[in-house]
Order: sequence, then C-alpha cells, then structure tokens
Amino acid sequence: MDRQLITAEGRARLKKELDHLRKVVLPANVQAIADARAHGDLSENAEFHAARERQAVIAAKIAELEEVLATAQVVDPLPEPEGRVVFGATVTVYDPEADQELTYRIVGQAESDPENGAISISSPLAQALLGREEGDEVRFRTPGGMRTLEIVEVN
Repeated sequence: MDRQLITAEGRARLKKELDHLRKVVLPANVQAIADARAHGDLSENAEFHAARERQAVIAAKIAELEEVLATAQVVDPLPEPEGRVVFGATVTVYDPEADQELTYRIVGQAESDPENGAISISSPLAQALLGREEGDEVRFRTPGGMRTLEIVEVN
C-alpha cells in the first residue's frame, strides 16, 4: 500500500477508534459468542452465527486501521496556506448553482468524512482546489457533470 497523507488529528482519531475496537467492541462480541454458544446446538443458533459474522467485520476493520496507521505519513505541522489551498486547509467556496457557501477541509483519504466537510485530497474537488487562491474559480467533473465553484476564503 502506498503511503497516504494524514493530519495529526486524523491519526489520533484513528488510533482512538482502533483502541475502542480492540478494548470494547471486540471483547463484547467475544462475550456474545460465548453467551450464544452456551445456548446449545450451534447449527441452528442464529445469535451465534450473527456474533461470528460481527467478529469477522470487527477483525477486518481492525486490520484496515492497523494498515492505514502503519503506512500513513503524518503531515505535522500542516503547511501555512497563505491564501493558497494546501493539504489541511479549510476552504470556503461559493456554489452559484445552489447560491450557497460551502466549507471543506482537505484531509487524507483515511480521515475523509464528506458529510462533515472533510474531503479526501484525492477527490476531484480537492484536486481542483489544490494550489488555487482566494477569488479563483475552479471547474471540476462530478458524476452529475461539470461544476464551477469560486474560492471565497482559505484558512
């Protein structure tokens, strides 16, 4: 896996999630398996099979987080934007089609959370914004077609 960029805050959040999975979620699921096993015939025990499936999902998520944390390159301190869009910057853009301002933070792929305004550096929007300055207009392709946004502010 290639090294991917991540902020120090993103690394801390992923470590916290990994710790929670290892110390809380996994032991609770192991206990659920033990409880289901105590009910007898495992071949027809839906609780047992569901708990085993949950354990596989939990184990996969733990492995994924371990991989990301092992290969991530932490960008700390973040570069100073000085009016230019860089990794870690918070960018406010104006969308003329919707007549509204939107704010995004450009982060690593592992910490991307578009619903909360954190977009991956590899996303089409972030790629269009990188290196641009306040006042610039950017055009980029989305699944719905071309979009144009104006950069209002970079922090």
